[in-house]
Amino acid sequence: MSQNSLNLIEFEDDEEPPISFTDEAISALKDAVLSEELEEDHGVRVGLRGGGCAGFTYVLDFAGPQPNDFLIKLDNDIQVFIDPVSAMHLEGTTIDYVTSLMGMGFKFINPNAKKTCGCGSSFS
Repeated sequence: MSQNSLNLIEFEDDEEPPISFTDEAISALKDAVLSEELEEDHGVRVGLRGGGCAGFTYVLDFAGPQPNDFLIKLDNDIQVFIDPVSAMHLEGTTIDYVTSLMGMGFKFINPNAKKTCGCGSSFS
């Protein structure tokens, strides 16, 4: 891992980041980032917020880096930021992008979730 002036923790090629993304999720993130015309240092923030029907709600938003964030680079195009507390709860999570009769969107596959809500947007 390496750090820069904001103390962002960046993963080297041989290191495993706390979360991973399917090819479908990477493609959807690329499309979303391009359509938003973000500032150069901005990217996608993955995290958690207290609340929801099961305890924590997943967060996926556009944002800039915060001090001590983990930085994950996807295909050298997309920067993904995750704060250390969220990283701890999301360790081993895969983010997918699914299309079904019910709609389309990002799906968090979290092996640490003991209980999830019916819609899949929160967990404990």
